[in-house]
Amino acid sequence: MENLILAFNVVLPLFLMMALGYFIKCIKMVDEVTLRKMNNVVFRVFLTILLFYNIVVTDLTTAFNGPLILTAVLFVIAEFALCMIVVPLVEKEKRRRGVLIQGIMRSNFVIFGLPVLISLCGEGGNTGAVSLVIAVVVPMFNAFSVIALEINRGGRPNFWKIAKSVATNPLIIASALGLVMLALNIKLPQVLLKPIGDLAKVATPLALVILGAEFNFSSVKGCVRQLAIGVAGRLVIMPLIFVTIAVMLGFRGEELIALMVMLAAPPAVSSFTMAQQMDGDSELAGGLVVFGSLLAVLTMFLWIFALKSLALI
Repeated sequence: MENLILAFNVVLPLFLMMALGYFIKCIKMVDEVTLRKMNNVVFRVFLTILLFYNIVVTDLTTAFNGPLILTAVLFVIAEFALCMIVVPLVEKEKRRRGVLIQGIMRSNFVIFGLPVLISLCGEGGNTGAVSLVIAVVVPMFNAFSVIALEINRGGRPNFWKIAKSVATNPLIIASALGLVMLALNIKLPQVLLKPIGDLAKVATPLALVILGAEFNFSSVKGCVRQLAIGVAGRLVIMPLIFVTIAVMLGFRGEELIALMVMLAAPPAVSSFTMAQQMDGDSELAGGLVVFGSLLAVLTMFLWIFALKSLALI
């Protein structure tokens, strides 16, 4: 019963914040234009500050975890390779194929994953180690997504375009800047660190509220089969395969939580924008984000409960 209550307490706040966002949209306090602008601000400003802050306040001697980072990198590569092999077997339409590969492979690690980790481990948990993992895997998510979408709109991957997309991603820039400052042992004065920390606290709740406001349940007509495949692949199949491997490799506690939230988080919100920009099926991409995020509240609850009951976390 204690494990059930813990899992419920972790997931319920996420659901309530998303529900608030949906309610705000229902009573027409925000429109689609406002949501797009707010989402852009959250992505380019608040999430960027959150990542930067989590890295610069990290104690590198305790946060650097080579096996964890290497395992996360290998898992992302394996997920991408598996999707590139399996998805073409179940989906023949190229515009949807690229979106499915991206949706199954690319998780909403920052917005959905960090709150789960903090709820389970507390503010004193080793979030710095997870921030270092994010700094490595976020560029990989972006690069692999561009490759999948580019290949499946009939073209060859433009590696200069991929490199530019990676290099100009604000999350990647913030991560790189934080890592440089960490490596050079550059400390920010408290007069700067405190407001940066205050702004970082805004990122997650605001991002979840906006995510809830972006729910559009009528956007998935005509792609129910693809939606089921994508959501099941992202929330059930991928974590089932790779969390099992992580357990077999001996990961436990905070390390296993970090891998679990990376693997079991719903499709990344930015995957919808990328699909729009690269001629993918944007309606399917939006549906994967919406229903993946909604159902992840349940599946994340079940993953936490299962791992806690097995005394793995």
